[in-house]
Amino acid sequence: MENNMLNEMDRVDPNLRDEMLAELFLDQVINDFKKMKILKEIDHSLKNKDKEAFLRLTEELKSVVC
Repeated sequence: MENNMLNEMDRVDPNLRDEMLAELFLDQVINDFKKMKILKEIDHSLKNKDKEAFLRLTEELKSVVC
C-alpha cells in the first residue's frame, strides 16, 4: 500500500507533493498529541475511579485511533 502511494506521489507536482506530505505529517503529529492527551486523562480517571470519565474518554480514544 505504501509503495503504491509513493509511486503515485512521484507523479505529482513537486510543490504540491511537498505540501501534501507536510499536511500528512502535521495531521499525524496532531493525532498523536490528541491520543497521548486522552491516554493521560484515562490514567487520571482510573486513578480517581471515575467510571463516567473513563467510558467517555475510551470512546473518544476510539475516534482518534480510527
